[in-house]
Amino acid sequence: MHVFVYSDLNPEAQARLLAQLPPDVTVSFRSELAASAQQEELQAADVLLGNPPAAWLTPAPSRLRFWQIDSAGIERYQQLQLSCPVANMGDFFAWPCAETMVAGLLGLLRYVPELAVLQDQKQWIGGPLRPKLGLLRGKRVLILGSGAIGQAVAQQLTGFGCAVQFLARTDPQAHLHSKEELRAALPTTDIVVNCLPGSAEGFFSADLIATMPPEALYASVGRGNTTDEPALIAALRAGRLGGAVLDVTAQEPLPTNNPLWDLPRVLLTQHSGGGQPGEDEGKVDVFLRNLDHLRQQQPLENQVDLRRGY
Repeated sequence: MHVFVYSDLNPEAQARLLAQLPPDVTVSFRSELAASAQQEELQAADVLLGNPPAAWLTPAPSRLRFWQIDSAGIERYQQLQLSCPVANMGDFFAWPCAETMVAGLLGLLRYVPELAVLQDQKQWIGGPLRPKLGLLRGKRVLILGSGAIGQAVAQQLTGFGCAVQFLARTDPQAHLHSKEELRAALPTTDIVVNCLPGSAEGFFSADLIATMPPEALYASVGRGNTTDEPALIAALRAGRLGGAVLDVTAQEPLPTNNPLWDLPRVLLTQHSGGGQPGEDEGKVDVFLRNLDHLRQQQPLENQVDLRRGY
C-alpha cells in the first residue's frame, strides 16, 4: 500500500507518521517532490492524505482506496466522482474555531483592538472609553448551523449566560429551520455567528443583514461565500451594524484594497480560527486511526459524502 501525503506537514508530524505506519506501507511527501512529479505520484497512490486541487482527482485515480481530507470543509470537492471512501477532520477544529469567535466578540465588545492600538501608540485614554464597553453576558445569540463548531460556540457561551438559538435546515433540535423564521428572529438578536458550510452559498443575504439591529454584531467562521460580503460592508459603512468578527472572507487572502481592512469595528482573524498546538500531529493521528480502520475493514471516523457536502 502506498500513501501520498499532499498535506504540508511539519518535520515532527512527518516523523510521527513514518514511525507509526505499518511496515508494508510506503509513503511519499509532496513537499519532497518536484512539482512536475506530484500529480503523477498521486495517480499511483492507494491512499491520499491532504487537499490537492480538485483537478488532480479528475479523472479519479484508479488505485485510490481511501482519501483523508485534512480539513473540515469539503465543498470544493462536491463535483468529484470517486468510488473510494472519503473522510474529513470532523470536529477536530471545532473548539479552537469557537474560541476564536468568542474571543473576537469579547474583543469587539470590550474594545480590545482599539486598546491594543493605543498601547502601540503609547496613548492613555482610559476613562472616555468606559461608556462604550459592552458585555457578552446575557446576549441573545443566533448560531447559523448546528454542527460541531456551532455546538462548541454554544457551549462556550453558556458561561456568559447567553440565550442561544440555532438555525439548521435538517436538525429537528434546532429552533429555526428556514430563512423566513430567521428573518423574523433577527430584529431581536444581538449576535449572529455564522458556522455554515460552503454549500450554503450566499445564505446570509442582504435582506437578512438589513433586519439586524444597528448595534448587533456579526461573526463568521464557516465559509466566506455564505455571506453577502458587499451587503455586509455596506451595512458596516453606514453604521447599520455594530461590528463584525470575520475568520473567513469571500476571497482569501483578502485583497489589500478590500474595505474590510480599514473599517472600524471589524476584526479579521485571517482563517486562523482552527489553529491549535500540535495541529499537524493531530491530523496525522486522525489519519493513522482511519488507515487502521481501513485495513481492518472497520467503519471510518468522519466519513463524508462529497456530493452532499458533508
